[in-house]
Amino acid sequence: MFKNHWLLLLIACAGLWNTALPVRGQALTPYVPSLDAEKLEQRGLELAENAVQLVRFQQYDAALSQAKLATQLAPNRYPTWFILGTLYLQQEKIDEGIAALDQALAIEPKESGIWFTLGNAYFQKADYEKAISHLEAGLEFKSDVPAAFFDLGNSHLKLGQFSEAIASYEEAVTLESKFWPAINNIGLVYYEQGNLDKAIDRWNAAIDIDNEQAEPRLARAVAFYAQGQQEKGLQEGINALTIDTRYADLAFLEENLWGEKLLKDTEAFLEIPQIKATIEKLDPKPTN
Repeated sequence: MFKNHWLLLLIACAGLWNTALPVRGQALTPYVPSLDAEKLEQRGLELAENAVQLVRFQQYDAALSQAKLATQLAPNRYPTWFILGTLYLQQEKIDEGIAALDQALAIEPKESGIWFTLGNAYFQKADYEKAISHLEAGLEFKSDVPAAFFDLGNSHLKLGQFSEAIASYEEAVTLESKFWPAINNIGLVYYEQGNLDKAIDRWNAAIDIDNEQAEPRLARAVAFYAQGQQEKGLQEGINALTIDTRYADLAFLEENLWGEKLLKDTEAFLEIPQIKATIEKLDPKPTN
C-alpha cells in the first residue's frame, strides 16, 4: 500500500519556497551577479513554482516542460532540480528522475526531502539496499516524517528483513497514529511469519481507522478462512471485494507487497465458488 508518489507532494510543502527565493539584505559576497542573471534565476524559480501549481491540477506534461526550463534558468538552485526529478518519477521515468535529484542533492546535500525522494525512486527501481541507505540518510536530517519510515519499512520488507520492517512501520505509526497503511503492512509481515492472530489484530486496527479500505479487509478475510473461520472469512471477503475489485488481482496484491504465503492463500481463497461468483458479478468480463 502507498507505493505511489507521495513524495511529489513534498515539493508543494510550506518552507520550500521560503528557502528557494533569493534573500535580500544578505552580507556582501565576493561576487554579485548581474541584474540580468538575477532576473533569469528569479524567473526560473517562478517557473518551478508554476510547475507545482500545474501538478495540483494534474497537468503533468505542462508541469514537466516548466520544470525543465526552470533548471536551465536557475541551474544552481536545488528546488528546480528537485521538482524536475519528482515530476520524472510521477511519469515513471525513474532514471531521469534520479539524475535530476542527484543534481539537487549536489547543490543541497542536507535537504532531507531530496534523500527521501531518491529513496522512493530506488524503491521503484527495486534497488532496495540503495533505497534504505538514502532514506536513512534523510532521516538523519529530519527524523519526524512518517512516510519516510513507511518507505523504509517497505524496503526492508522486500528484502525479507521482517524485524527491521516492523520497527520502521511502528516508527511511522508512532509519528502518525492513524497511518493505517503502516499498520496494515505490519499485518503483512506477521502473516509471512506465520502469526495469523497478530496479523488479524493489526488488520483490525487498520479497519478501525478506516473501514472503507479493501486491503486490510481482504487480508483479514483470507486469514479468517485459513484459521477455519470459513463463513466469517467468506463474508468479509465479499465485503472487501465489493469495496474494490482490484484486490481480486494477484499481481495487484503483489505490487502492494503481499508476501508469498499470503498470496498463496489468497489465490486459493479467490477460487472459492462464492468468491468467484462475487468477482464475476462485480467485474463481469466483456462479451463480444
